[in-house]
Amino acid sequence: MEGTGSGIRRRVSTRKRSRRSLRETAAAPSGAGRGAGGGEEAPAHNGGEEDMCDGYDSFAENSFLAHVDDLEQKYMQFPECGIITAQPAFDKPCSKSTETSESEIIATDGNLTEVRTRDYCHSPKTLSLQENVTIEPGDDLLYDVPCSQALYLEKTEDSTSDLNKPSAKESYPLPSHQNLNEIPVEQPQEKKKLSPKSTESDPSRRRSLKDRLKSAMTGNAKAQTPKFSKRKQLKEAILSEEINVAKRTMESSSDDLGPFYSLPSKVRDLFVQYKGIKKLYDWQHTCLTLTCLQQRKNLIYSLPTSGGKTLVAEILMLQELLCRQKSVLMILPYVAIVQEKISSLSSFGVELGFHVEEYAGSKGRFPPIKRRGKKSLYIATIEKAHGLVNSLIEDGRINELGLVVVDELHMIGEGSRGAILEITLAKILYTSKTTQIIGMSATLNNVEELQEFLKADYYTSKFRPVELKEYLKINDTIYEVDIKAEKGYTFSRLLKCKYSDNLKKMDPDHLVALVTEVIPNYSCLVFCPTKKNCENVADMICKFLNKDYLKHREKEKCDFLKNLKNVSNGSLCPVLKRTIPFGVAYHHSGLTNDERKILEEAYSTGVLCLLTCTSTLAAGVNLPARRVILRAPYIATQFLKRNQYQQMIGRAGRAGIDTVGESILILQEKDKHLVLDLVNSPLENCYSHLGQEITKGIQSLLLSLIGLKIARNLEGIYDFMCGTFFGIQQKSLSEEKSLWEISQKALEGLIEKGLLQRQSVCKNGEESQCDLQITKLGKASLKGTLDLAYCDILYKDLKKGLEGLVLESYLHLIYLTTPYDMVSQCRPDWMIYLSRFNYLSSAEQKVAAIVGVSESFITKKASGQAIKKEVDKNIVNRLYLSFILYALLKETNVWSVSEKFNMSRGYVQALLSGAASFSSCVLHFCEELEEFWVYRALLTELTKKLSYCVKADLVPLMEVTGVLESRAKQLYDAGYKTVAHLANADPEVLIRTIDHLSRRQAKQIVSSAK
Repeated sequence: MEGTGSGIRRRVSTRKRSRRSLRETAAAPSGAGRGAGGGEEAPAHNGGEEDMCDGYDSFAENSFLAHVDDLEQKYMQFPECGIITAQPAFDKPCSKSTETSESEIIATDGNLTEVRTRDYCHSPKTLSLQENVTIEPGDDLLYDVPCSQALYLEKTEDSTSDLNKPSAKESYPLPSHQNLNEIPVEQPQEKKKLSPKSTESDPSRRRSLKDRLKSAMTGNAKAQTPKFSKRKQLKEAILSEEINVAKRTMESSSDDLGPFYSLPSKVRDLFVQYKGIKKLYDWQHTCLTLTCLQQRKNLIYSLPTSGGKTLVAEILMLQELLCRQKSVLMILPYVAIVQEKISSLSSFGVELGFHVEEYAGSKGRFPPIKRRGKKSLYIATIEKAHGLVNSLIEDGRINELGLVVVDELHMIGEGSRGAILEITLAKILYTSKTTQIIGMSATLNNVEELQEFLKADYYTSKFRPVELKEYLKINDTIYEVDIKAEKGYTFSRLLKCKYSDNLKKMDPDHLVALVTEVIPNYSCLVFCPTKKNCENVADMICKFLNKDYLKHREKEKCDFLKNLKNVSNGSLCPVLKRTIPFGVAYHHSGLTNDERKILEEAYSTGVLCLLTCTSTLAAGVNLPARRVILRAPYIATQFLKRNQYQQMIGRAGRAGIDTVGESILILQEKDKHLVLDLVNSPLENCYSHLGQEITKGIQSLLLSLIGLKIARNLEGIYDFMCGTFFGIQQKSLSEEKSLWEISQKALEGLIEKGLLQRQSVCKNGEESQCDLQITKLGKASLKGTLDLAYCDILYKDLKKGLEGLVLESYLHLIYLTTPYDMVSQCRPDWMIYLSRFNYLSSAEQKVAAIVGVSESFITKKASGQAIKKEVDKNIVNRLYLSFILYALLKETNVWSVSEKFNMSRGYVQALLSGAASFSSCVLHFCEELEEFWVYRALLTELTKKLSYCVKADLVPLMEVTGVLESRAKQLYDAGYKTVAHLANADPEVLIRTIDHLSRRQAKQIVSSAK
């Protein structure tokens, strides 16, 4: 039996066994079963060290070891035979005998149980299972543990200290249960006791094989049994066998899907354990058993929000990882959703033996690590998925992806991000015929065109686990939406509420009355048009709530407030400080990631019963409610689209908790006709943005086609373009120009920018059709996954930086990695700008002079004076953003920096995240251009600093999914200072050690660290 800590196997027995002689064993046919040799009852063990194996493995002259000794003496006389390399009569019998003895015994929790050897013990299948459950000593992490677990390590090391000496490593045949590193070094007195003749007669003679085997067995008998149950080994063997059975089933045409949709029964148990899912809905069973999935065709499926789409995707991903042994890519729209999915699936990866890798922000390796054994589940944002696919195509590894899952497929029709998603899917379809694509969405309309693009089947259902009722509120009357009615709605009820004059003035829309019908016993979401409106509505509602609301889960709310203050470095938003005691909070992008995450957890557990939020919550993490209220049919000043409305009301109704979900849209008389069209109209169509988004769309696609050698000339590009979503919709999107003309114009733009060049091919002295070739600048832009609108200006900035790069501080490098696309959103406060400029050192002021911003210019802007010589607005704004990032790196406190620059803490953190991601892109850009070699080492360190913005000691902990800055500080202070510490931590100890850490969070952190 192998242990996880020391890598020692210890052989135990409960009765005396007789062994056949070496000659009998060697003479026996290879396929014969083991003899039924018996033996007398073994005498009681006397506990002495003279013969640790007592009567079970005799050292007498006629014993097995005696035959080994005779054979060794024989070989010593003929050195040319070579003990080490030539042992035809010894190797197999020895290993088989030892293997048989091991299969007879199982040790669990110190109790010894006899198990008879079965006929299948030596079958190839069983041997492969035994190999699968072998634990390599080198893979163990227990030697790197925190102080809280040091006592266990000391005990383990004490018991195994004599087993790791180098003198034990000699080339002799060993029992099958022992590695070279596992032979203990014998003490001189023990050696004398065990083989006095050999040591006294010839001190220089090498110890015999008999002595070595005997000493090894003695060491095994004395060693402490590692804390590893063979029951666990057998469970893992059963799991491996079930996976093999499932794999064979999927490869065959049989309808027998195995224990759980071709997956081991352990997967079903994990869904119950981690997600609480005991039974699938009927539609999920129907979808998973579709013929097209068995035939590995692509599939699009669409259901209302909260219908359980994700579970189907997860089962399909596990089938690919475990049964077909292929890697999987899951594409999600936002970083927050990627992190949530990483947390929920990391436990499955640990239990089932596959890697879960995050590709979001600055995280992700291009190309990914090539693994022989375990497969990988890549969970990525749209942009990172594009980079990942490019790197796999370039390395010729795209066929490693067995499955690609796209959540929120309707985003293919949303701006530049939709164009990038389309490019990614088009490349997969063109370059890999074995990769299956699964797309899902709650809001799809023109499915036929998407089917044609993805060459996919389609499945849909109107199933919702909880019935949804839609209402409209006009003044104090509530109407139910009914598409069958003549007006599109029917009268439901009058709102009964007694409002004072002050309340009527403060709350003309009767929000207080609507939410108090639900809270605090049930949850409620109020969607507001703007971020400021979210805060105002939350504050207003709490002013008119009864004081009894303060007593509801009072202790938990107090703990939550303390926790919120801790994650914010002692700061607390005054609005949240007033509203949280009532169980109310706001949720929008102005909050930090830490704040949003902790608010979402409090809402999910019922500590908070009301969230006022913006529309981003509807597209983000899943936070359902009993009642959803739409404060107005607007997002900022834009009227709601049907898709957006559907996403918001889809949050109403919590499966397993509510029997019905309600949505109430508050509207004014002036918007009545627009709202009726909204609630009764079909979903909007998805349209390709590949042609509209020139630099992020069609030009980016054509550059990658040439750079990755997917196409060589205009004909090859046209062939590819015909298979894109844009190619399918081209006639309706652009009637003036043909697809050929559009492709040709985009190519000319790339050649003008110096990203592509023509390469004429001459035949018989005449120029024929020229091929296209990517330039060095084009390759750098492709590797950096840059928006091609900025590649030229980035090159110039980096080139100019080389002329006088200021390295006394990080300011110059930060300026070069400040994202261009955030500059246009910047509105500098000139007084703050001047104040921060005056704080700069002489070296830092030199940076401002190099980029072209003078102190006099900022002074005039701050004082409102006229400026004769204009300075590039983009450079001025970019330097201002650099000041914010520079302050962040020095202070590592989002709250203090946001106060100094009078900006929302959410915006400051978004700037930091964007800078980290762009810094990573600039690093890859510089790696392809030899002239920028100096930036490589500098940007590697800066990217890491921007990614985490914490002290260097906390960076390793921040790399663990689910660990943010505040949690990293808690873990570090508790003694968990490395990833290995967390990987070997006990979740129960973590709960007791770390404040405000739930059991679920502790398990996720440990799983992710592993």
